[in-house]
Amino acid sequence: MDEQQRRTISRRQFLTGLGVGAGALVLAACGAQPGASGGASTAPTAGSAASAASGEVQFWDMVWGPPEYIDTAKRVAEQDFTAANPGITVSYQSNPWSSWPQVFTTAVGSGTAPDVSTGGGYQAIQFYPQDAILEIDDLVAEIGVDAFLPGQIDGMYYNGHYIALPWGIDIRIPFYRKDLFEQAGVAPPTTLEELRAALKALTRGEQYGIAFAGASPLGWQSIVSLMYMFGGGFFTADNQLDVMNDRNIEGLTFVADLIKDGVVHPGSAGFQDADLSRAFGTGSAAVMFFSPSAEERVPEIKDQVGILSPMTGPHGDKATLMFANNLMIYKQTRNPDATKAFLKWWSENSLPIWTEGHAGNLPARRSIAADPYFQENPFIKPIIDEWVPVGRLTGNHSTGTFPALADIDAGGMLNTLATDLLQGRDVTETLQKLETTLKGLKSLQA
Repeated sequence: MDEQQRRTISRRQFLTGLGVGAGALVLAACGAQPGASGGASTAPTAGSAASAASGEVQFWDMVWGPPEYIDTAKRVAEQDFTAANPGITVSYQSNPWSSWPQVFTTAVGSGTAPDVSTGGGYQAIQFYPQDAILEIDDLVAEIGVDAFLPGQIDGMYYNGHYIALPWGIDIRIPFYRKDLFEQAGVAPPTTLEELRAALKALTRGEQYGIAFAGASPLGWQSIVSLMYMFGGGFFTADNQLDVMNDRNIEGLTFVADLIKDGVVHPGSAGFQDADLSRAFGTGSAAVMFFSPSAEERVPEIKDQVGILSPMTGPHGDKATLMFANNLMIYKQTRNPDATKAFLKWWSENSLPIWTEGHAGNLPARRSIAADPYFQENPFIKPIIDEWVPVGRLTGNHSTGTFPALADIDAGGMLNTLATDLLQGRDVTETLQKLETTLKGLKSLQA
């Protein structure tokens, strides 16, 4: 793996290689932004809880970026935090994705879980039913729900309680080749109807309008993003399974029609995300859905990469798939006050993990996202301003989070949906197959 790939690697990409499902990213979670301008570190501030707290805190952190990420995160946790909170000592441990999720499952089961950790978009709800996650309603009340970008804190709410803080955003974005659009005389589409017409105009010879990574979690994430633009979703507002609804059928039929139009790259069903970015970079695909910083994967044509603005679906919907990665406290902690003080501080003061450590997620905190590091990046700013507000979690239409989302995210059944669809399987049959699989989940049978 070269340096460029390491800078844009994400949680779901690690899991793809392991054969684990998407929730367990393309992509849980992210691309780095090494092309952005650097920003100054946030001045450390001690929360009100920190002034009275003391003791030791063990912090487990996943690898969210290139090698400099680990060094930066360790310094911020062990040195910067301690300087602002001299009564509390933090020990930082970096965990590779190759041992996830077994390392947490083993730790929780053996009573050796850390005090606090980062994790994927559904990690807290995975362990909460085992009575392993500490509720943090008091901390959320102190911070305020408006401290986070749209949709982030909502994904941490379950059964009347907040069970984690969001810290990193992963989101699926449609990127396009400006040069290929110009050559075809096509303007960036503003509606899905315009998108279909544009993809037809962009398809000629060995060049196709769009490609998908059907053999990677990115495949289903891209397809579901399009389905959300039709107002689709797999659950109702009261968290009941709702696979066979008209909007889902309509959204997946749109994808099936693109395949029939001949505008989808024929290799899509077997593409990994690296194949997808290669097709985009070489010009054999004019559009692709990817994680933020996709432009860094194709540096040779970076100046020709554009980001489409949210497109309006036939029912007026603007949406895409988004993940809110967790920062959670484990009930096994012997020092909850000190751990909460650290959690609050890290949430507020972790800007250096992006500006110096090149973390791949986008920040969930409004104050961090407002930093020039993000706001002066021409690729990241439109994602934060335009796409995050219309981002939808895997349980789109449902309320908060719930255990089944963790099972779905890690189960691989949506990978199957994407592969079946890209191989030409009937839309209704594809959804019925998914519905049968989901109905078999124990977490949906209660």
